[in-house]
Amino acid sequence: MSEKLVLVGVIPEALVIGPEDHVSWVAGGGQLKVEFDANRCPFSSNIFQAPPGMRLISGPPRAGTKPGSFKYRLWLNDQIIGSGEIIVRER
Repeated sequence: MSEKLVLVGVIPEALVIGPEDHVSWVAGGGQLKVEFDANRCPFSSNIFQAPPGMRLISGPPRAGTKPGSFKYRLWLNDQIIGSGEIIVRER
């Protein structure tokens, strides 16, 4: 299992993960929120939130998640600051 890091403010357009990888988002200042479409999310929750300075960790993709592209929106202090994409690849 490996962890892929997303530094908020330096947002990659897309991040490729495997079926056992985790994604973590980090914001130095401000409340961070990551929101996937409720009907199209590879993780057990479609919304992740953390207080300032804390790291959000996705956990691995849900069992049975098919390879594909999953888009999300990124919020800092209740202001949308960007979007990203997680691409889940096959094993």
